[in-house]
Amino acid sequence: MKIVVLGAGAIGSLYGAKLSKLNDVTLVGRQEHVDKINKDGLKITGEENKTYKLKAITEIKKIEDDTLILLTTKVYDNEKSINNIKNLIKKNTIILCLQNGLYNENIVKEIIRDKCLVLRGVTACGTTFLEPGIVQYNNLSYTAIENNKISKNLAENFDKCGLQAYVSENIKIDMWKKLILNCMINPITAILRIENKGIADERLNPLKKLIVDECIKVAEKEGIQIEDDFIKKMIFGYKGSKNLSSMYQDIIKGKKTEIDYLNGAVVELGKKYGIKCPVNEGLVMIIKGMENLNLNKK
Repeated sequence: MKIVVLGAGAIGSLYGAKLSKLNDVTLVGRQEHVDKINKDGLKITGEENKTYKLKAITEIKKIEDDTLILLTTKVYDNEKSINNIKNLIKKNTIILCLQNGLYNENIVKEIIRDKCLVLRGVTACGTTFLEPGIVQYNNLSYTAIENNKISKNLAENFDKCGLQAYVSENIKIDMWKKLILNCMINPITAILRIENKGIADERLNPLKKLIVDECIKVAEKEGIQIEDDFIKKMIFGYKGSKNLSSMYQDIIKGKKTEIDYLNGAVVELGKKYGIKCPVNEGLVMIIKGMENLNLNKK
C-alpha cells in the first residue's frame, strides 16, 4: 500500500517507520527532520532500537492512485495542510485522521467535501521527538480505525506492522474516551511539569474528578455513555509511564498546544447544551497563559 504520513512529528514518524515494514511509505515533515531521515534514516529508540530507511519530503506535489494519507499533524494545522493538497486528492485517496481532539476529522471533511473517503482513527501511543531524525518510542496500546468497508484491510495491515490495530465498533465512543483522558492528563502534566505516571498520584484525585465529571456531562448530551471504572482503569495503566504528554512537550519546547481541541472543545460544546465547565475552562486559561509566556520569551 502507498502511504503518505502528513505530519511527521513524533507519532507520525513512529507510525511511518512501523508501516514501512509492509508498505511504500513517505513521510512529510519539517526540513531538518526530512534531511536527517534521507541522509541517515529514521532512528527509533526506547521500546526498540532500529533505524528505518524510508523516503521523506517537505511538501506533497503528487498523490498516486489508491494512496492512504495518514494525517498526524497538530489539529490546528489541519486546515492549512489539507488545503495544500486538496487539488491533488483523487477519488480513491483515503485520509485517516489519527489525531487528538474532538471531531477534528470534520475540519478535513468540510474542505474535501465528497472528493475522497475521510476516516477517523484513535491511538494511545507514547512518543517523544528527541531531535531531527530521532524519535523515542515509549509505548503503544492500540490503534482504533473507524468502521468502513475498507477498514478491515487497513486494520490488518497496521496490525501486521505492530500497531495493534482493530476496526472500532463505535469510533465516537473511542474518541470521547481518549479525549477525556487527554483533558485530564495533558494540562495537569503540562502545568505541574511531570511525567504521565504522576497523574496516578491520589492527591490529584479531586481535580481529576472535577475535570472528568464535566467531560462526562457533555459527552452524555452527545449520546455517549462512559462506564464508571473507565478512568480508574486508565489511570492505573499510567502508573509506570515515563512518557511525557504531548502538551507538556509542547510547553517545554515553547510551541502552541492543542488545548483548544481538548478541554477547550469540551467547554465550547458545553455552551451548546447549557452545561458550564469551569474547571476545564480554567485549565484552558492557564495553558494559554503558559503559551503566551513562552511567546514573550522568544
